[in-house]
Formats: sequence, structure tokens, C-alpha cells
Amino acid sequence: MSPIVIIGSGLAAYTTARELRKLDKEAPLAVITRDHGEFYSKPMLSNGFAANKTADQLAMKTAEQMAAELGAQVLTRVEVEAIDSECREVRWAGHHLAYSKLVLALGADQTDPGLDGDGAAEVLTVNDLASYRHCRALLADRRKVVILGAGLIGCEFANDWLSAGIDVTLVDPAGWPLSRLLPEATGHYLAGRLSDAGIRFHLGAAARSVSKHGQSYSVQLDNGELLEADLVLSAIGLRPRTGLAQAAGLHTGRGIIVDRTLRTSADGIYALGDCAQVDGLTLPFVMPLMQAARTLAQTLAGNPTEVCYPAMPVVVKTPACPTTICPPPAGARGEWRETAIDGGMRALFVDEGDAPLGYALLGAANGEKQALTAQMPSWL
Repeated sequence: MSPIVIIGSGLAAYTTARELRKLDKEAPLAVITRDHGEFYSKPMLSNGFAANKTADQLAMKTAEQMAAELGAQVLTRVEVEAIDSECREVRWAGHHLAYSKLVLALGADQTDPGLDGDGAAEVLTVNDLASYRHCRALLADRRKVVILGAGLIGCEFANDWLSAGIDVTLVDPAGWPLSRLLPEATGHYLAGRLSDAGIRFHLGAAARSVSKHGQSYSVQLDNGELLEADLVLSAIGLRPRTGLAQAAGLHTGRGIIVDRTLRTSADGIYALGDCAQVDGLTLPFVMPLMQAARTLAQTLAGNPTEVCYPAMPVVVKTPACPTTICPPPAGARGEWRETAIDGGMRALFVDEGDAPLGYALLGAANGEKQALTAQMPSWL
């Protein structure tokens, strides 16, 4: 019998495998990954430096340990080159493996910042253990960093590296950090608290080029400013990995398009996590990923199940200003109402009838998280 094959070894892949094993101990299972196959939590990459965590310490289990735990074959350092949905097999470097069901947990890449200059190729991204290991080694003797992108990941890295004694500057074309998640006044409050902690902001400006000067760099902004740095990190957003699915003829949009059972346009092929577009939604957060993994395990075990996303708050790891955000459902109509409180800020997204559909809690307002979450509608 051909195995269930999972491509990927991130949190989505391994969580799906673990959940499947709770339901089915015997089904043949194979995990194929292009990296070393360690089990780790990707969100830990953006708060591991201040805690002095090496890449090896963030890796909780090796590929061999995961294979033993799951009763699965784990193939590491394999770049799948093609999927044949008619023959039901995956292919790479002259090899092929038949599958009974195929799960795409391919993740996402950092968006290319499109920079000019002879230092552009040396701008770093941190998107997996290998890139974390490389970046950590460089930071051992470099103390001045420019981070491009003041979204969730950029702010988390900035706070983490600042706590480790690194001089951090954040650059973003928006007028405030987390601009896609926070309304303006709340975003300015966050910027103020992070600035008070020591992070420098250059908002309303984008990087255009990076020039190399020995072991340092100059970052030219589109407003004419020039920033000096020992290291430049890009954290401007994620782009779902869809190339393999596109080449196989699967339907793709921003991500790999799946229905509520997480099935793609090809029979027997499923997708979840950062690479998937579920009923029009791409949700690169941990809680939707875990919900999807539990749901997909049911389907793989023979009990077709539709995913349901309850309200799932996103915790932003910025200790200088603890922040929790529960975005309103996609397409929701309403307005943000922002209120300053003692030691924090609250923003509620309400509809025309004043019913709360989303929230953002900063600082002391985080104490309201549980009560507000209970009032939130489902995302899907």
C-alpha cells in the first residue's frame, strides 16, 4: 500500500502527522523535506536570540527521533521536483515515490524586497533554522542592525535583538508598525513604547538600495536618508510557496487553493499552513495552522471534515509593549474605536450595530483578552 506522503517538515507538516497518528497507528506515512527535518517551532526564531538559544537548542527533536515517534519514513535534504497527480507520485533527482494521499505543507518564503546596490544580495532573511543559525553567527560581532519591515515579524525581531544589546532600526513605508493589523492611534502607541525601549523608527519610507562598505552597509531610503548598519534583515512579508503546485496543474491564487476539507483541485492532494489559501483566506499564524492540522488528520484517517476557524488571537512577541490582536473576519464592515487606558491601549472593531468583530490590546489592556475573545465571531 502506498503511503500518505507529507511534503514539508515544519509545524504544519509534523503536527498533521502527529494528529494522524492519534487516529491511525498503522497507515504507511512518509515525510519529505528539503532541510534537515528537525522538529522546531518557527515562531521561536523571532525571540530566540535574547534568550541565547542556538539553532540546535531550538530544535526539539531530530529527524531520526521524529521518524521513530511517528512510525514514518522521513526523507531529508530532498527537493521534490514534480508531482504527477494522475500517477499519484512525487519525483526528485531520478527517484519517485507513490502516494495514496499527498499533503503539501510547503510553507512560505520571505518576499523579495527588490533592492538595488552591491550589498542587496547580502540582505538576510530568517525563515528557518538554517537561516537563524547563519544570522546568529553574524550577530556575534555585529551590533548595529537595520530591519526592513515593521510588521509582526519585523517588530518581534527588533524587540528580541534590542533585548540582546543590539542597536536596531526599523524601516517601513507605512506610518506606524503593524499597519495591516492595527488602526492608526493604536499603531502610534506601539511605536512610542518600542521607541521608549530603544528601537529607532524610519516610517513612511522604503529602502531602495543597499551598498557594501567592507563589513558594513549603507541603506538608501526613498526619502533621501542614508542609514548605516553592520547587518540588514528583510522582514517585509511572506509569499506562499506555490511553484510546485502550479507546475502540477493545481489551482493557485495567493496560495494553493483548497476547499474547507483542505483538498486542492486534484483528487487526493491537500494543502495547509502558510502555503494554503483556505476558502479565500491565507492565515500565516500558528493557531489556524494547528486547527487545520487537526482537521486534515481526520480527513486523512477516512473521516472527511471541514475546517472551522474560531476567533484566534495573535500574540505579538514584543515584551516592550505586550500586544494581542484578534483581526475581524475577512471582508467585515465596521470601524475601529480606539481608547487609551492607564498603561495601555484598546481598539475594538465594531459593526454598525456596535457588535465587536475584532480587537487589539496593548500593554495593560491585555487583561481583557479572555473576555473579549469570547465575544468574537468565527473567522471561517
